[in-house]
Amino acid sequence: MQNSTLSNASSSGSGSGSGTGTASVSASVGPSVGNVSSANSAADGVGGGGNTVGNTGDSLINVSSSANSSTSTSNGHDTKHNGFTGTSDGGTVDAQNNHDQAIVPAVNHNFHLDKSNQEIIRLIGQYLQDIGLEKSVKALMGESGCYLEHPAASKFREHVLSGEWNKADADLKELEPLIDNGKPSTIIEMKFLLLEQKYLEFLDDGCPLDALHVLRNELTPLQHNTSRVHQLSSYMMCSNNHDLYQRAKWEGKGILSRAVVMDRLQGFLPPTVMMPPRRLRHLLQQAVELQSVHCDFHDMAFKTNLQNVSLLSDHTCDTDGFPMQTIQVLTDHCDEVWYCKFSPDGLKLATGSKDSSVIIWDVDPFKLTLKHRRILEGQSNISVAFVSWSPDSKMLLVGGPDDTPEISIWNVDDGKLVLKMSQSVDDSLSCGAFNRDGTRFVCGGQKGQFYLCDLSGTILNTWEGVRINSVAYRADNKTIIASDNHYRIRGYNFEDPGTDFDILKEPHPIMTFTVNSADRLALLNISSQGLHLWDLEDKCLVRRFQGIRQSKFAIHSCFGGVNESFVASGSEDKLVCIWHIQREEPLGKLAGHTKTVNCVSWNPMFPSLLASASDDATVRIWGPKSHSANATPESDDCSSCSSSSSWNMTS
Repeated sequence: MQNSTLSNASSSGSGSGSGTGTASVSASVGPSVGNVSSANSAADGVGGGGNTVGNTGDSLINVSSSANSSTSTSNGHDTKHNGFTGTSDGGTVDAQNNHDQAIVPAVNHNFHLDKSNQEIIRLIGQYLQDIGLEKSVKALMGESGCYLEHPAASKFREHVLSGEWNKADADLKELEPLIDNGKPSTIIEMKFLLLEQKYLEFLDDGCPLDALHVLRNELTPLQHNTSRVHQLSSYMMCSNNHDLYQRAKWEGKGILSRAVVMDRLQGFLPPTVMMPPRRLRHLLQQAVELQSVHCDFHDMAFKTNLQNVSLLSDHTCDTDGFPMQTIQVLTDHCDEVWYCKFSPDGLKLATGSKDSSVIIWDVDPFKLTLKHRRILEGQSNISVAFVSWSPDSKMLLVGGPDDTPEISIWNVDDGKLVLKMSQSVDDSLSCGAFNRDGTRFVCGGQKGQFYLCDLSGTILNTWEGVRINSVAYRADNKTIIASDNHYRIRGYNFEDPGTDFDILKEPHPIMTFTVNSADRLALLNISSQGLHLWDLEDKCLVRRFQGIRQSKFAIHSCFGGVNESFVASGSEDKLVCIWHIQREEPLGKLAGHTKTVNCVSWNPMFPSLLASASDDATVRIWGPKSHSANATPESDDCSSCSSSSSWNMTS
């Protein structure tokens, strides 16, 4: 365990009545448009009592039934229901509203649908209609007694999609009482949309005089959206239809552009009159997204939608590849292991120890095992507190604890020392990082040194008097961020003239931090507080992760999983904690180490692998639960073994 020296986020449907006749039930939805009589047939010709059926929620009609009604009889005469004509012998409904109705079954008289069931039927009906199953829609609506939408709304849609603008305008007048209580501004907006499409279609047809008439005598008198009227008038100057389509960002005359207009118009209609388009699909997509939010192991790179999930069961992410338990224990170090880090290509792991050694391990991504490659020989008798990989995974920057005056760079492929830099024996070089192209590095420490260097060790620039304990390069390859002993993370630009600025400040010491690959989020291990997630762009605290123990020792956390959807950290209670990045409570705690866990590293290319380094002188490799059952001990020459451990679910 490395001690870091620091100073200083209703329906009612039960009608009542007398008589011996059987009352029919007509369930409908939508706002009331008047008292319209409904057909009810009486059994055996006896219906003197007159049965009534109450209104259902915000039904399209107020249903009434009476033996003396002029339009509802029990002797087999025709009956009318909201503009549709039915027959007493059962079975046909003829169109009375200028749109087709197929033969459908008679209403089932033995049940009553409450408001929720009516809405579900309407949703199903709309979906069936969207996929072209018109006969199924009519059968469903006929048997249930529901209506998909208000008859006037159906006519309105039909006339808009067919481009019959005068009829659509008449339909709109019929619908006025049902739209925003007849609010004039809403009606004018809808008329404007209709006339705009009418105007553009005249231009598309090569009828500029007709278009001009619409512009002057119909659009302008509305005194609505004057700037848009001026824009529309400019389209008169288009040289050809293609020019019109481009300038107006319009699909041209036809069903596509009219459907767009209809979608906009539908936004003004209450759902009881006409449901929003694709409503059932929208609700199902919301349900799938909500299940994703509640899925503990959901990988945010996996975009859940109706095309890639099944609706027949709840969504749960597969955990077969998740690092749930120890699949290998590396025991080559002989003292506390303070740091571990997978290379950017995922094929190597570097571990650094208090015993002054740095060991490079090769990763087998197929067997999910690690094998000892080499010890970096020639390392000074200095404990290793951090390592940092170059972007090409070929070089390794190695440094020690706070009182270490030197830093070194190694070639991992041949194991040779590339650079050992020490400016002064009084320096402290306890943190460092390569830039994004691996041509430079920055290093510093708690005694006020902060150097920008090239790979030959030449100091290109310095920043005096800055005491830092963790450092990283931003994506622009110019800005460097570092945590200091004032509990801040600040940005620095070493280019002339140098600039520095505050990014965030914590009320307690920042022990270490790491930045995600998107260069947007930072994980901070805070003394006596635990693990905090910050947004570097918005400069705000996003989340305080719960469940780890952290006091005055340096513990290194990491992002991980596909698309870095998860977060992991060591803890002073011997556990490795894992969280989903969107939740404060841990998904689980990995038990196996016997002393403080100082560092964790998630393989960036093979997310089934997680490494942890501990004061117990071991490095544990965590892998899928299914893999561990087949794991076999490594050969004696790499001094590692298999070991079982637990994944303690806490949620």
